[in-house]
Amino acid sequence: MSQLKIPAVFVRAGTSKGLLLHTRDLPANRKHWDDLVLAAMGSPDPFGRQLDGMGGGLSSLSKVCVIGPPTRDDADVDYTFGQVLIKTAEIDWQPLCGNMSAAVGPFAVDEGLVTVPNGPTAIRIHNTNTGKVIVANFEVRDGMAEVDGLLEIPGVSGSGAPLRLDFLDPGGASTGRLLPTNNEVDILDIPGFGKIEASLIDSSNACVFVRASDVGMTGTESPLRIEESDLLMRHLAAIRIEASLRMGIANNAENAAKRSAIPFVAVVAPSTNSNTLSGDTTSADLVDFVARAISNGQPHRALPLGVSMCMATAARIDGSIVNQVCQLRARTSGFALRIGMPSGVLQVDANVRRIGAVWHVDSGSFYRTQRRLFEGNLLIPQK
Repeated sequence: MSQLKIPAVFVRAGTSKGLLLHTRDLPANRKHWDDLVLAAMGSPDPFGRQLDGMGGGLSSLSKVCVIGPPTRDDADVDYTFGQVLIKTAEIDWQPLCGNMSAAVGPFAVDEGLVTVPNGPTAIRIHNTNTGKVIVANFEVRDGMAEVDGLLEIPGVSGSGAPLRLDFLDPGGASTGRLLPTNNEVDILDIPGFGKIEASLIDSSNACVFVRASDVGMTGTESPLRIEESDLLMRHLAAIRIEASLRMGIANNAENAAKRSAIPFVAVVAPSTNSNTLSGDTTSADLVDFVARAISNGQPHRALPLGVSMCMATAARIDGSIVNQVCQLRARTSGFALRIGMPSGVLQVDANVRRIGAVWHVDSGSFYRTQRRLFEGNLLIPQK
């Protein structure tokens, strides 16, 4: 069996890891991308470990970014994200990954896709999944993106150079509308579980938010504890499917179940003391609320950044579920929102305003670190 060689870079971006590929090195026909990427990542793997590929057996470690020249005048590069499923031969090309977005600007500089002087730079990234522009702000030294620095982010050991991501006009990224149902709160009738209040919001990624108490949670549970509860996981999956139908993402329950990336489902609760995966305790006075999220059928070990952006937006929309549980100080724009999650505290901001009866989110931002881990040739089996 021969193996195909494709130039690739493997990176850690925020709390995710994934492959970065040049558009020029993939087939011109997008239909042929899936087989290559699945083989590269080691999917499908019924054992859930992706041992025969670059994937790590978790949704946060099974990602790919394809980067190339811009297709719009207001961007420096195009960026297409793919969430590679682990046990099935599927790639979801619809959602956005905020964490992996942190690697795109540095990749563009390091690979010579853009030429910038040393010092602070801003790379405008066109995300083809959502049609939105992301601005990556970071330092360049000796012609390369800086990686050394003092910024620590929860869930990642050590520190790195700060990189700020500004998401411009992120509302409606998945559905075309910030509030797909035009409501701050909807009543979902969940088969087998009954009715529940939920907020269906689309900012960077489409999300459905429910109160932790309404699904029998405190909001401080560890990802392992959530995953071990079959009843809870079925309940959250059913909520996600019903929300997908209400948001117009899928036209029937079967299709909604297959499209496992969006909407993300997240539970939120008022600020309280909680334990992190590292064994530390996060004090209630350090967070504005606590949250747990499900990503591609798995409890996330931190918080997907696209979800955190949507949470920050929801916190500033009067009456939404997130707004209801959030501390008063963080319900208006201008304050960094502090979200308690399994790996610690994540800070994110969103500039939200109401124009007449319509909510609008101008931008959202957060800081990440990133580091190139490997560069060379990816070997892909040719069957």
